[in-house]
Amino acid sequence: MNATNQQLAGYAPTPVTARMENHGRAMLKVAMQSGQDLFARTGSMVAYEGFVQYEPNPPAVRQMASQWLTGEGAPLMKASGDGLLYLADYGADVVVINLNNDALSVNGTNLLAFDAHLQWGVERVKGMAKFAGQGLFNVQISGTGWVAITSRGTPIVVDCGRGDDETYVDPDALVAWSPNLKVKGKRSFKASSMIGRGSGEAYQMAFSGQGIVVVQPSEDSTDRLRTRG
Repeated sequence: MNATNQQLAGYAPTPVTARMENHGRAMLKVAMQSGQDLFARTGSMVAYEGFVQYEPNPPAVRQMASQWLTGEGAPLMKASGDGLLYLADYGADVVVINLNNDALSVNGTNLLAFDAHLQWGVERVKGMAKFAGQGLFNVQISGTGWVAITSRGTPIVVDCGRGDDETYVDPDALVAWSPNLKVKGKRSFKASSMIGRGSGEAYQMAFSGQGIVVVQPSEDSTDRLRTRG
């Protein structure tokens, strides 16, 4: 091994131990096998080994497109084949979740990849219509399989079942939550109104019940949860 290879050896691919796993903080490694297709965010592929094929805007995604956001199209591609697939989203942290007959509601902009055999659909967030026009829409995924989500910085996972108090989250910082949680909106005034950023009137999402909420430390200036109307 020459000097350059020795210096870079610590960044080489590690042995496969699971269908999905992190390679570092901001990259996802997927062990692809024939018959185990994957849905991934369009444009998220950064490298692959072996024989992997890609299908942009596959039929299953087109069926959901009318419920998705307008102007952007369906932001998922289908990957199939055998090999190792590496995905990333502009350096965002990657969080891998193994669902076991469970469900997760994910902000569409934070969804990186998931097993194609999982059940999924675009869902309206109940209880938020009066705060966000005609409502907010998330991607709900359920079943047994792997999901990878992204976070702008290291996320915190809040367990809402620890007490009777509700958990309040800024929608711009919200990544995902357990869909069995009850959600309602609460109007608030941001401190940013004092320094001239917008009108200052905003709303928070209040969660109650048994489940988790995943929150990222960085707010996004774009609409993290897409509004239709």
